[in-house]
Amino acid sequence: MYSNADITQRHRAIGIEEIRDLSLHIIADAPPPNWLRIDNAPLIPNVTVLLIPGLTTELLSLPPFPTSPLVNPNVPIPIPLPPKVASGGPTTNVPFIASTFSHACPTRAPGDQTRMHSVLNTFFTAPISATEKKKREERKENSERLQSNDPAQYLLTKEQMIEHDYPLPSYTADVFQKPDDTWVETPEESRESLLTAPDQKKKPARKIYSIDCEMCMTEDGKELTRVCIIDFRSGTVIYDQLVKPSKPITDYLTRRWSGITAEALAPVTTTLSQVQAHLLRILSPPATDPSSTSDDSSSTPFLTPILLGHSLESDLRALKLCHPFCIDTAVIFHHPRGRPLKPGLAWLTKKWCGREIQTHGEGGHDSEEDARACVDLLQKKLDNGPAFGEFKTDYESIFERMARSKRRAGGPMGSIKGAVIDHGNPSVMHGNKATTSIGCKDDDEVLKALLEVVPSHHFVFARFMALANILGWTTPKQSSDPTPQEPAPPPTAEQLGTVLDALNAHLKALHSALPSRTALIIFTGHSDPRRMAALNARKAAFETAIRSGKPSDGLQAEERWTAAHVRELESAVEVTKRGLLFLGVKP
Repeated sequence: MYSNADITQRHRAIGIEEIRDLSLHIIADAPPPNWLRIDNAPLIPNVTVLLIPGLTTELLSLPPFPTSPLVNPNVPIPIPLPPKVASGGPTTNVPFIASTFSHACPTRAPGDQTRMHSVLNTFFTAPISATEKKKREERKENSERLQSNDPAQYLLTKEQMIEHDYPLPSYTADVFQKPDDTWVETPEESRESLLTAPDQKKKPARKIYSIDCEMCMTEDGKELTRVCIIDFRSGTVIYDQLVKPSKPITDYLTRRWSGITAEALAPVTTTLSQVQAHLLRILSPPATDPSSTSDDSSSTPFLTPILLGHSLESDLRALKLCHPFCIDTAVIFHHPRGRPLKPGLAWLTKKWCGREIQTHGEGGHDSEEDARACVDLLQKKLDNGPAFGEFKTDYESIFERMARSKRRAGGPMGSIKGAVIDHGNPSVMHGNKATTSIGCKDDDEVLKALLEVVPSHHFVFARFMALANILGWTTPKQSSDPTPQEPAPPPTAEQLGTVLDALNAHLKALHSALPSRTALIIFTGHSDPRRMAALNARKAAFETAIRSGKPSDGLQAEERWTAAHVRELESAVEVTKRGLLFLGVKP
């Protein structure tokens, strides 16, 4: 634990990026923080970081953040000992915090005047070092010198396909098990034909097909309802087919995604298996005539075509097709805030091609339009080089940073084992570079996973969400029903007490299991976001109404957006950005 003198009183709150850098300093090679003194950091072999949104000064019986301009709101708050230790002291809903930590340090989440940026993305992405930046610039220069117009340079590697959850053919890697016998895979390419090609310098180019699919919701989940394929080099639509799902449709998803209507699908009889058969015909070598005896060594060998798309793994899963050669515009082009975020196709097309797509409103998307956008984006890459469409963010995953670092506590480079435990599927987002990534359904599963990984991992991150959920701080995933949902009622004292008791028990159990001298970092990320979210929703609705042509003076009072609302939003955002940080080392 840290004494009063260990935490510097400062004029600004601790940023989420500073919590990240503190973790990297303890476990890897980041420089020491200037706001905290750490004695003998090499003697701290492990770091466990917990994100617990919902913990507030009120719930912890701490004084609120000062609002007076004469008082510094960013001074660490002393935590009184729990009542059993300090008789007459204030009660606390989470005794573990009071008995383990000496101070609560104010934090501030990233963002601008009207929005709070992602706490998770800020924590899990770090700026690259000057040395690594120089290496990357040298690699980029070499790449540009070797630049060619061969689209094959943008093929996803096997590792990238695994990382982005592509269904790989069995002959490529034994990592994807076909769920059932309705799945098909492109035949393996013959190597002999390439070896016997008469002129290796004139090796034929692979055909490229841009593909986009639309889906509707059925009793068994999403099923294919349309597929469009465009030949990359000619720009010709070679296949555009509506598809009849195998199960009854429960939601056509017309407004948001598919653009498919009941009227359009009514006469359709084409099935998924027929679509697969057509695809395999154009993706496979032509059938040989068994009666032919000719041995034409000058014939052009068949090369398996490349499939091009945006987040193409979703289209392949809709088609139930495993294919080895893929180019994904969501991977070869960057999100402006860096990976693991992926850019949207509409944004990419407007940014790099100068035109808008997916503007049909309630008409949904158009498969041909989306497939053609991918064609244009790849052509932009070929015309301008590999660096086109990339942003110089100079950021990387903290796990990439750890992989290039030696453990401060000792060990060779690349020996740091990191784990991410979170609700949902962290392996496709912030945990995709970790040694271990575990998705959980509730806090009980989070604790169970923590107890499994802390003995064998040097860096562990986990998030407890039950408190934020019961407080109504989280937004449920959008359902197929577009009707706005009423906010959940506030929890009763009994309900809140049950969640807090469970959280306290989880923290105690975890602390008992931590190896000796493990650094324990707990932060809340932010405060109650609901007022900020409500005001941003009102602002977005107002902007949508104005864009649709409605006059501002024709809107109801509750629909308008005024200068007073702007000031209220800015104030709400600043309040939401506030959080708490707790630091300690297990004896």
